[in-house]
Amino acid sequence: MPEDSPVQNENTPDTTGAQPRRARRRNRLIVLGAAGLVALGLGGVAVATTRPDRPAPTAVSLDAQSRAEAASRADRSARESSAPASPSASPTASPSAVAASPSPTKTALAKPKPKPKKTTKPTAAWVNPMPGAEVTSCFGQRWGTLHAGIDLALPSGTPIRAAAAGTVTQAGDAADGYGNSVFIDHGNGYLTHYAHQSRIAVTVGQKVKAGQVIGYEGATGDATGPHLHFEVHQGMWNQIDPAPFMRARGVDLGC
Repeated sequence: MPEDSPVQNENTPDTTGAQPRRARRRNRLIVLGAAGLVALGLGGVAVATTRPDRPAPTAVSLDAQSRAEAASRADRSARESSAPASPSASPTASPSAVAASPSPTKTALAKPKPKPKKTTKPTAAWVNPMPGAEVTSCFGQRWGTLHAGIDLALPSGTPIRAAAAGTVTQAGDAADGYGNSVFIDHGNGYLTHYAHQSRIAVTVGQKVKAGQVIGYEGATGDATGPHLHFEVHQGMWNQIDPAPFMRARGVDLGC
């Protein structure tokens, strides 16, 4: 065995100084291990960045209890922030709460215009017994005999009207060629006579008004065709000319 490598055991005293070196190396390893433990979790590490544009991060605690408390706070904060908001203390006004515009008072309302009264045109005291008829014969002598009335012609069946208000004194065949006739007493000493009717529409004693239908034109009696033979009597059977009599009362018979 060479001289520079003597064999030693634990019981052999270190005469070369190797034992102090080994002790120092062991102590250095213990120090380095403790420093590593401190860096891993016991004391916390502040990690710095070399980039100048980012702020240095804060120290992160690696303590397990601190991390659990932080997580609990974060979870509680998230739940509280996501809870639905309570309704507003001031409720929205309902439609019924909105004040309606005041209705106008009765005095402010416009008064309705009064409806015009229906006015009935007063019936003339005397009227044409057959308006629009053609005059075929006037009062006077005809064929050597007095024609005592005015003949008015329209198609057969044309209504005949009372010349004025009065009372029917005769209604039927008047003989002497008059055929179906109606006599009306007007209560002033005058009567009117309507002859040759095809049909009579009134009865004796009936009250009639001016213009009321009393019968229908025909050709009964001595007639050559349908027409109305109209007479005015001043007293019974005292015939007078109907033309001036009716004209004086506002009716022009065309003669």
